[in-house]
Amino acid sequence: MKKRVKWGLVAIVGAGLIGWGIYSQKPKPNEELAEADKVMANQKQGKKALNINAIIVKPQVLTDEIPIIGSLIPDEEVNLSFETSGKIVEINFEEGTTVKKGQLLAKVNDRPLQAQLQRLVSQLKLAEDRVFRQDALLKRDAVSQEAYEQVKTELATLNADIESVEAQIAQTELRAPFDGIIGLRQVSVGTYASPTTIVAKLTKISPLKLEFAVSERYARDIKVGTNLSFTLEGSLDTYHAQVYARESSLDINTHTLTVRALYPNPSGIMPGRYASITLKKQEYKDALAIPSQAIVPEMGKDKVFVYRSGKAEPTEIITGIRTDAQVQVVKGLATGDTVIISGTQQLRTGMDVTIDHIE
Repeated sequence: MKKRVKWGLVAIVGAGLIGWGIYSQKPKPNEELAEADKVMANQKQGKKALNINAIIVKPQVLTDEIPIIGSLIPDEEVNLSFETSGKIVEINFEEGTTVKKGQLLAKVNDRPLQAQLQRLVSQLKLAEDRVFRQDALLKRDAVSQEAYEQVKTELATLNADIESVEAQIAQTELRAPFDGIIGLRQVSVGTYASPTTIVAKLTKISPLKLEFAVSERYARDIKVGTNLSFTLEGSLDTYHAQVYARESSLDINTHTLTVRALYPNPSGIMPGRYASITLKKQEYKDALAIPSQAIVPEMGKDKVFVYRSGKAEPTEIITGIRTDAQVQVVKGLATGDTVIISGTQQLRTGMDVTIDHIE
């Protein structure tokens, strides 16, 4: 009897242990995951409309502009040098100052030439007197015509020699060929100068020339008299220039046309700076335009989403010119349409939307 009870208890305990082992191996429900699934299900059941921003399409002025990088160059610029050789005896300018056309800037030694000029000038009075006397004698038939012509020739030769020496003296003087700002001098008094010796650089900065190149696509649009505006790095000001000349042909390597415009330069801008040019090609007075972010490219076509009765509806469009922020729409939209400009990547046909802000 006792053995039966004992084995019965063992069987009960063993069955209990086996049952507990089986229970412990069973997968238990993930309460966190279940809760998350419950939240997602609730969100789907109570899904809200997408909040968006939109604009109302209306006619506006749209300008077709070409952005170009150009360079400001001097109106005139030259490396100053003497026409003759000699020792520099005078320097009559201060570096970095404004000089006037014809102003004497420097001079080389001309003493031998001055002595030669004095000798010739001293002979001039005597030669003129000879011509006067011979003329009087010729009128009385006291001398031959040949003798008279001889003294006239001698006077003309003397005058020519004087002019030649004066021209050589002028070559010893370095004068400013135009108004401008003279740069740093490269010589000193006592330097032996030759025609290859650069004394200083002279630059005319008023007006300035604005040089740039346009592609062959726009070559016909750039004409003499075309107005343009430009900006400079580090400045918020906008400057205005006018095209005055263009190259006679396209560059064979770059297929661009070089153009120059004039800027009066009242503020004294230094040449050599880069300029960001805005060239107005054409102006459209009643254009329909939308922000570029409103356009959704799809399979080689452009579309936008239009707000209609609380829903987003796609519309295929054809675009025209583009500016930095605007795109012209030539087909597909009409005045008064409400175009969605935010969240465009999330939009789907017929999706419920709510406008937060409208322009």
